[in-house]
Amino acid sequence: MSPIEAGVRGGGIAILLLLALFAWRDARRFLAARYFVPFMLSGIGYLIESAPGLMMIEPAWLVPLRFLSCLSPALFQLWAWAAFDDTFKPSPIVWLPTAAMAGLTAWAMIAHQWFPWRIVQSAALLLVCVGVWQVLSGRGVDLVEGRRRMRLTLAITVGLVIAGLTIYSAVTSPALRLQNGLVTAGIVLVLALLSAVFHLGFTVPPDLVTVPARIEAPPSAAMTAPVAIDPEERALLDRLRRLMDDERIYREEGLGIASLATRLGLPEYRLRRLINQRLGHRNFNSFVNGYRLAETIAALSDPSQAQVPILTIALDAGFQSIGPFNRAFKAQTGMTPSDFRRERLEQAASRAAE
Repeated sequence: MSPIEAGVRGGGIAILLLLALFAWRDARRFLAARYFVPFMLSGIGYLIESAPGLMMIEPAWLVPLRFLSCLSPALFQLWAWAAFDDTFKPSPIVWLPTAAMAGLTAWAMIAHQWFPWRIVQSAALLLVCVGVWQVLSGRGVDLVEGRRRMRLTLAITVGLVIAGLTIYSAVTSPALRLQNGLVTAGIVLVLALLSAVFHLGFTVPPDLVTVPARIEAPPSAAMTAPVAIDPEERALLDRLRRLMDDERIYREEGLGIASLATRLGLPEYRLRRLINQRLGHRNFNSFVNGYRLAETIAALSDPSQAQVPILTIALDAGFQSIGPFNRAFKAQTGMTPSDFRRERLEQAASRAAE
């Protein structure tokens, strides 16, 4: 290994290690940081285990690093899910793709044959595609501007590079990979530097990191102007409140940020900034669904609407089908719509009997 390649690999390892330490520090405040740490460690594992000198002698201590390196596609998918999906919730289930990848990798390393490694590489490409899809799918409703930029640059670039390195290792011989070790290490170093730039430049207010609290009152009650707000923004907030509270445009089919911005006469980026920075929402769908859920909660709590089907109430409020409504409702209230209605109507009957 040449001194230049050693320096490139060492620089990449140092940057990834610093990013992992920063993420570890922020893990209590930022959910995605918990999954960023193992992702960065897998990159360190790749830079070490793919070094030409070590690839030839393959010492025993290299085995866990190679194993960790093979998990990078699964860890990328897990990090992308946590970083870009505001509905993500930590649970053992989210680790299933990583566990499956670990099992396949262990099989391939033990068997040390061509076919198991092709299965591992195919699974790696599938997980990278899932991760990139997760990055792209929510961009249209993302209200956090820094995260929107991050979707189209860092995350997709990282995903494509992981996919490219996976394909490269599948179609080239070990001798050719030894010759091009500087190139692959340089690519990882550039990605590490890009990640560092985003880490230093992309911050999220701590109060906007967690999922919004459960709704019991109409979200318009939260439309209280912050202390430092100029008259123009106050007027925009009032116009937005009228559209949502008085005209109830959240009931309209296909309501999106583009159509709402048109109704307000604003560029989309200004509407995103207004809803994100002044109303505290990170996702446009959660903002709109807040109104829809508030309406359905009021209807399900109303004894006079006890005979109205839940589906009718959900559709009238703007939900397009019962499935998304049930998921959103349970996420906000912790109960199914049927259980919620039953409990509220029983409470209303008890109060009436007193």
